[in-house]
Amino acid sequence: MGNFDVGKLLSASVGKVSVGDILTALIVLVVCLMAVRLLMKLARRLLSASKLDGRVQKYLLSGVRLVLYLLSAIIVMESLNVDMTSLVALLSVASLGVTLAAEDVLANVAGGLVILSAHPFAIGDYIEASGTSGTVEEITLNYTKLVTPDGLLVMLPNKSLADSQMTNYTILGRRRVAWTLSASYDAPTETVKEACRRALAATENVLEDPAPAVRLSAYGESGIEYTVYCWAAAEDYWEVHFALAENLRAAFGEAGVEIPYNKLDVHILGDSGCGAGGPSPERRDRGGTEKAD
Repeated sequence: MGNFDVGKLLSASVGKVSVGDILTALIVLVVCLMAVRLLMKLARRLLSASKLDGRVQKYLLSGVRLVLYLLSAIIVMESLNVDMTSLVALLSVASLGVTLAAEDVLANVAGGLVILSAHPFAIGDYIEASGTSGTVEEITLNYTKLVTPDGLLVMLPNKSLADSQMTNYTILGRRRVAWTLSASYDAPTETVKEACRRALAATENVLEDPAPAVRLSAYGESGIEYTVYCWAAAEDYWEVHFALAENLRAAFGEAGVEIPYNKLDVHILGDSGCGAGGPSPERRDRGGTEKAD
């Protein structure tokens, strides 16, 4: 009698779903939730053992959790004898539409994941990319924010950053400072080099290793070109850059070394009979013929 009652209870239906199907779905749901929990714990261990950025791990875990919950929902619905073919087809079409509509956004997200995983730069680095130079202020999935030297906030799409050539001036910890300047042909080479060395010695925050150097680099039309090299810590680059320029000018002045520059000599020629008053001016009429006043 008891077995008959249990069987009758399980065969009872709520709408088109029997009580037995509901109990089966509940058991399947519990099993799926336990499986999701175990798989998420395994995913966390695998990601924590990797060298991926913490934010990338967070985004990947969120994506895995979403997929597992979606699969669990489909399994539970099928245990209730619900036809999932139409729903799966609808989800496929919807996902395709979302992918096409958000193509640029997804491309930026993919670029952001590449940047966060490859670590081409970090917050605080001074970089140049896509024709823009600045200090990295923030890295998000869609954009990377740069602060330019003149105080502008530039938001670069991660897609363009990931696809473009990028220069990181900070990551190696030091930068080379180079100045090329001309000296007169009359100035001895050793005198010019000694003046450059004094300018380097007077400049603060110049690194001793690699050692600074002065080289005769070219012979110009009006002077000999010398190139001065030195290295500075990345954070001291601009200070050393401008200080060295000032010290080079002062050292050249103290050594009596002339810095040549382009000159234009203008000679005014006139008729020999103009007298002490100087040459007479000439003018042209509209036809181009010369007329003397």
